[in-house]
Amino acid sequence: MTETTVCIIGAGPAGAAAALQLAQWGIHSVIVDKAFFPRDKVCGDGLSGKVITALNRIDPAIAERLQQYTEKVNSWGVTFVSPGRISMDVPYKPQYDPRSEPPIGFVCKRIHFDQFLVDEIKRRPEIRLIQGVSIDQYLPEKDGYLLSEAGGSLQIRTKMVIVANGAHSSFTRHIAGFTMEPDHHAAGVRAYYKNVTGMHTDNFIELHFQKSLLPGYLWIFPLPNGEANVGLDMISSAVKKKKVNLKQLLQTTIQQDPVLKERFREASAISPVEGYGLPLGSKRRQLHGDRYLLTGDAAYLIDPFTGEGIGNALYTGRMAAEHAAAAIRSGDFSAAALAPYTEHVYRVLGAELSLSHRLQKLVRYRWLFNFMMKMGTRNKQLRELISCMFYEVDVRKKLTSPVFYLKVLLNR
Repeated sequence: MTETTVCIIGAGPAGAAAALQLAQWGIHSVIVDKAFFPRDKVCGDGLSGKVITALNRIDPAIAERLQQYTEKVNSWGVTFVSPGRISMDVPYKPQYDPRSEPPIGFVCKRIHFDQFLVDEIKRRPEIRLIQGVSIDQYLPEKDGYLLSEAGGSLQIRTKMVIVANGAHSSFTRHIAGFTMEPDHHAAGVRAYYKNVTGMHTDNFIELHFQKSLLPGYLWIFPLPNGEANVGLDMISSAVKKKKVNLKQLLQTTIQQDPVLKERFREASAISPVEGYGLPLGSKRRQLHGDRYLLTGDAAYLIDPFTGEGIGNALYTGRMAAEHAAAAIRSGDFSAAALAPYTEHVYRVLGAELSLSHRLQKLVRYRWLFNFMMKMGTRNKQLRELISCMFYEVDVRKKLTSPVFYLKVLLNR
């Protein structure tokens, strides 16, 4: 029997952020993951500017070590390509000059990035990391939870739980009562390729919203050693309605699209095509309950438009640590006491997620999406708004400012 005040389920970005922030405040925790690290996770591998921002707030030394980490490429922004082949480059930071400023975005395979975070966890004596154990049973008790794996070889008694074990979290389903809703969920596939040509000189990640893929998109993310993460995703309700085989659609698009087939002419796949699910943050949900907080993908907070999950996971992991610390100080772990966490998450991320949901729906109307992209190529204010979604989360401030809309309308 292990006893702790805080148990974190999942050692990915959300769980690591929670544990590391608690450690910064001198609060001990136990973090449990079903895998042994290093381990791979099917993902787009993009680390937007939010990642550095979140890590810097936890501990600037961690952010500095990530800047120096060699298992990544530096990336300065995103290229959006509309169904009409209109291309718009959006830097990760408004008014950003890659020639004079350090990168704030990266592309890094999850097998490497998550190992980087685990190595950071191992630096902290306040954190006990348990690997290779799946927490399958959650028994509420008078003063907390009794957590255990199916065979009962590990039991943890904890006053509160931070849930960070991803999109398929059994805690999220069975205790929090979340269900997979096809209109608020996406299905994705991913493969690694070698020798894809035509990459942006500043390693912008690419999102291609082609007619044949709507309401989804294809991505190409540059990686070290001439590799690229290539994949696509689509709203699950559309996949079911159209009876789409995503793996086949990815291959067909690469082989038959007149632009992409040239870029992939000398390319070769170096991994199988693998699938995964993305619970989207296009619907507001209750992220707290008696003695628990949901974070990251386990809280269904993936960006509905861009598919980004890592930045939001780090943000919410850090927020969960903040509210766990407050609960520890007060000795009150009730749902009522933890309710400010849900409000905090949506105060910070809500406007951005709402905007992304609107953009996601806009994609269904090709002519309107093409118009917006054409407008964005010449409208600084619109590009900066999208840039904020990948860097500093101040979208809410812009969307509530009449001056912003005036500048957009005046095309300045």
